[in-house]
Amino acid sequence: MTTSKKNLRTCTNGHKYYKSSDCPTCPICEQESKPETGFLSLLSAPARRALEHNGITSLQQLSKFSEKEILQFHGMGPASLPKLRTVLETNGLSFKTE
Repeated sequence: MTTSKKNLRTCTNGHKYYKSSDCPTCPICEQESKPETGFLSLLSAPARRALEHNGITSLQQLSKFSEKEILQFHGMGPASLPKLRTVLETNGLSFKTE
């Protein structure tokens, strides 16, 4: 079994962190930017970034997309759909039907 060598990096905000992948995301900045409330706070960082990158920051915006469309976003996985479906239903909304 091989182990990945972690490299010390410094983000633009001056945080120092170790990463073995080429991913440029600073885990410290990511944790600081995670919302404490709202539906985006229920999601993993990649899923949250996928929605934000596509301009989805409200449930009303989310309801304009189908589940299939949401799954096409880079960083969005099937594990996030039940959470999103539930929060939409709780607020009287649903994904767009195709």
